[in-house]
Amino acid sequence: MQLFYSEHISNNYAQFTFDKIESRHIVKVLRKNTGDQLNITNGKGDLFTVEIVLPNEKKCLVDIVNSEKRVKPWNYYLHIAIAPTKNNDRYEWFLEKATEIGIDEITPIICKHSERKVIKKERFDKVIISAMKQSLKFRLPKLNDVVSFSEFISKEIEGDKLIAHCEETNKKTLKQVIQGSNKITILIGPEGDFSIAEIEKALGKNFEPVTFGASRLRTETAGIVAAHSVSILNEK
Repeated sequence: MQLFYSEHISNNYAQFTFDKIESRHIVKVLRKNTGDQLNITNGKGDLFTVEIVLPNEKKCLVDIVNSEKRVKPWNYYLHIAIAPTKNNDRYEWFLEKATEIGIDEITPIICKHSERKVIKKERFDKVIISAMKQSLKFRLPKLNDVVSFSEFISKEIEGDKLIAHCEETNKKTLKQVIQGSNKITILIGPEGDFSIAEIEKALGKNFEPVTFGASRLRTETAGIVAAHSVSILNEK
């Protein structure tokens, strides 16, 4: 299956027009023509089958011939709040792989030791959309605007609240804390880790310290390990 994406497609209409970028890709690159069928998701769990009516490379018009709701393949809600990395490519790699594995929400957080405090949200959104399409997911992870660490932990957060840090203190494994959990929030710090004060603030907000093993991991690697571990631990 080749999957396309548009947040605007819905069951409210019998026809749909692709934007200029997707239209050109469909008509000029893929050489699709009248009568060819395509698969589209709106990133909300819906899969639409459409048939090309007018293969115009600026406005490709299609009829919606079928729609179905796809059940989310994981039975939990995972939110990872993770500091941007100094190298943008590394953060994009995390976004891509976490989307492929399965994640619901991502928040870039700025910490005391953060070396990067500005993100390219539009670029990151494109990375997530591409990964969703490639991995045949029908739900687009929510990418929030960047916020400070203090602002994030001050919010009301439901479910299990975890913080992964490198300080040598008593920590539990993910296996010990998320069995049967259906809503999980995990904090992951920057290259220089969370500061002691940040860790203490998080603990004061009832975040539980966790470990991802004996190795010290890069920020983006820790994010992938978190997403994959939660996925494995919730398999039935």
